[in-house]
Amino acid sequence: MSVAHLQVPVIYCKTITMAAIKFGTDGWRAIIADDFTFANVSRVAQATADYWRLNPVAGTEKKVVVGYDRRFLSDQFARITAEIFVGNGYQVTLSNAPVPTPAVSFAVRQQKAIGGVMITASHNPPAFNGFKLKAHFGGSADSTTSQGIEELLDKHPIQRLAIDLAKSEKRLVVKDLGQAHLTACKKLVNFPLIAASKIKFAHEAMYGVGAGCFDQLLEGTTCQVTTLNAAHDPNFGGINPEPIAKNYAKSAAWLAEHPHDICLVTDGDADRVGGMLGDGGLLTTHQIICLLLRHFVVNRKAKGRVIKALTTTTMVDRMCAHYGVEMVETGVGFKYIAAEMIRGNVLLGFEESGGIGFPGHIPERDGIVAGLMLLELLATEKKSVAKMLAELEADFGPHLYSRIDTHFPLEKRAALMQYCKLNPPAKLAKSPLKEVKSADGVKFIAENGAWLMLRGSGTEPILRIYAEGPSEADAATLLRLGVKMTQQV
Repeated sequence: MSVAHLQVPVIYCKTITMAAIKFGTDGWRAIIADDFTFANVSRVAQATADYWRLNPVAGTEKKVVVGYDRRFLSDQFARITAEIFVGNGYQVTLSNAPVPTPAVSFAVRQQKAIGGVMITASHNPPAFNGFKLKAHFGGSADSTTSQGIEELLDKHPIQRLAIDLAKSEKRLVVKDLGQAHLTACKKLVNFPLIAASKIKFAHEAMYGVGAGCFDQLLEGTTCQVTTLNAAHDPNFGGINPEPIAKNYAKSAAWLAEHPHDICLVTDGDADRVGGMLGDGGLLTTHQIICLLLRHFVVNRKAKGRVIKALTTTTMVDRMCAHYGVEMVETGVGFKYIAAEMIRGNVLLGFEESGGIGFPGHIPERDGIVAGLMLLELLATEKKSVAKMLAELEADFGPHLYSRIDTHFPLEKRAALMQYCKLNPPAKLAKSPLKEVKSADGVKFIAENGAWLMLRGSGTEPILRIYAEGPSEADAATLLRLGVKMTQQV
């Protein structure tokens, strides 16, 4: 049967308004059965197929990789996405099981594909799902691609080839995408050192696709791995699968009674890392970033530029100045960090949310590699995490960070940003204001390094307020100031 026989035209009707679809910092996300429907996923998949057809990339093949996470109906959304790409003449590789997002990115680059799609809403609440775009280089697609796809929505009829027929015609293959990625991860670290370290660690999988990855990686070694919340639960145990303290309550309580050397945390699609101390104490993503930065500079003797998103701790700034390392600051969204990684000469790239990219790998955040790097750090220094954190603070001063997410009317967001730019506070944490940045939200920076930032989320209908100061009290005061500013509009 020809592809033409299976075309499903988009039906336009004056009485029906097609849902508006807008891409955020990393793809399109929406509430399942509200805007994230089979019909809308089909529209986006067709527009993506059209974009890549109209914008071929030299050195790539007409191939697309499709993966998915553990969210409700993710496998079915991925199946439809794959059928549409096949219907548009692409050779498609479809994952045979839920996989980490970086596994899809790795497969895209390995296969020299034009791109990839990962069905996931990452850390969003369970009601959400999403359509992440992966470019040919193995990282998040840039804004130009996202805008181009938006412009092509509904421009051409949807073409779809049934998956069974696609397989029989050898135009689609269903295969394991996870193993090749894990093999690549092992090569990035001193795995023999980790294997012989006898580290006893826990992994909080948050019911996501990272479950089982560390068990598989470290099977047969001297390490002891305990995986927490590994079950496949589309409701994520009633939490948002985001690596932040409020989502760790149950596992933290368990660790207090069953101490380990460290607890690694991966988010819903395992592209980001978080952590806890071995007794369940807080280990922030900022602290993890600084621990790894010191490890790369001091222990690994690595060279290169440090790329950080502007919502990341200013301890990074002080560390880079101390070590004589060039630092580049980007907007929020790993695609900006990926762009710098592609340019080369990068030591590390990271963002506040726990996304960390590593040299010699895909230009993509990878929670599995980040976890292995933390284990390498422990195996190298043979110190407790608490002691290493104390050493960082002794060298670079205390940096206490906090963030709140608050609902704020979208139609008032532009007015709020304008108000903030025109009405900056005179001081932050008793220190005179030094600088105001407004390229991505509005960020106020004091002379002592304390800062406050207000920024609308690119993937959720919320406003984020970030703050960092020399004490918890200072951070809390700054957050209250941020809330007060939202009330002026």
